[in-house]
Amino acid sequence: MAKKKSRSTFTILAALLTVGALAYAFWPRPTMVDIGAVTRGSMMVTIDEEGKTRVRDAYVVSTPVAGRLMRVEAKPGDAVIKNETVVAQMRPTNPSALDIRTREQARAAVTAAEAALRVARADLNKAIGDLDYAKSEWDRNQALSEKGTVSQATLELKRNNVRSASAVKDNAEAAIAVREAELANARARLISFDGPELASAKFEETEIPLLAPTTGRILRVIQQSETTLDAGSKIMEIGNIDNDLEIEVDLLSSDAVQVSPGDRVLIEDWGGNDELEGTVERVDPWGYEKYSSLGVEEQRVNAIIRFTGPEETRKRLGHGYRVEVKIVIWEEENILLVPSNALFRDGETWAVFKVSDGLAQKVSVSVGKDNGLTAQILDGLAEGDQIILYPSSGITSGSRVKQRVVE
Repeated sequence: MAKKKSRSTFTILAALLTVGALAYAFWPRPTMVDIGAVTRGSMMVTIDEEGKTRVRDAYVVSTPVAGRLMRVEAKPGDAVIKNETVVAQMRPTNPSALDIRTREQARAAVTAAEAALRVARADLNKAIGDLDYAKSEWDRNQALSEKGTVSQATLELKRNNVRSASAVKDNAEAAIAVREAELANARARLISFDGPELASAKFEETEIPLLAPTTGRILRVIQQSETTLDAGSKIMEIGNIDNDLEIEVDLLSSDAVQVSPGDRVLIEDWGGNDELEGTVERVDPWGYEKYSSLGVEEQRVNAIIRFTGPEETRKRLGHGYRVEVKIVIWEEENILLVPSNALFRDGETWAVFKVSDGLAQKVSVSVGKDNGLTAQILDGLAEGDQIILYPSSGITSGSRVKQRVVE
């Protein structure tokens, strides 16, 4: 009898252990999640873009006349003083010798000018004859008028003829002066250093110094070797890096409409240890098309940023350097904040999973600003609330959750 009771007890214990093991195996376990907290602090929304430094007023030194530029000894980075530092030297160019075609054309121009001068002199002789005839007619009619045989109208007509003939004579004399100048110009084209006209002449090569147009530093030398240049050819650029440096950044047009002059700017990744500060000075009213590195056509707008911090903090920056700028378009302090990765869409609203006593509870929230890392919470949560980060589709209201332990 005792043996039978012992066997029954063992069977019951085995059944209980089996049921307990199955219950433990299939009992719902909490989902491992990352849990964050609602905090209170400051937040800013920025537009991040890549910019390039430049000197606001860069001066281009160019050749004032056509001539030969001597080798430029100045180097980029050299300091210069306005109207004192000689940055380059020039010499006037010798007149080139005439080739056969040019010489023949010049000779034909001389022949034409001489013929035109002869025509002008013939016109002058005719004008002188007409004037003498008009004067004699005037004298004769004036004598007849005193005897009463010529009318006053005829006398006035003869007087007008004298005046007209005198004007024609003056015009002919002026025409001769013009033709003589044209002849002198045509003969000057025949002058060549190869010919006998200037055999006894000596050409003096006078150096023309080019002075720095502003105080600053040489940014770049465009033409360094000795060569012959036309008037207006660029030689170098000069600017004041210390006091006249600014940043040019091209913004997407959709971002540019959110930026206003005076907005604060944070300047990073420029090579230094400290973060620089600046302010938006101008946003251009004109946009232009630009293709991104992926070949996407974008509408861009240029904005100009001025440095506002001490000059000592950016001494190593120069003209054309790359920087990263963050234009602050909104900032606020003492607001409720949650990580942006805790938010998810729930229909037309935003929601988060709030953790309370190990259970997830879906809570609808009102979101203000979002900068991609943190979001402003206007309603729905309180400071210190625990929320689930990166909520998966398997989490629902009432799900048991547990903080994931990172080993």
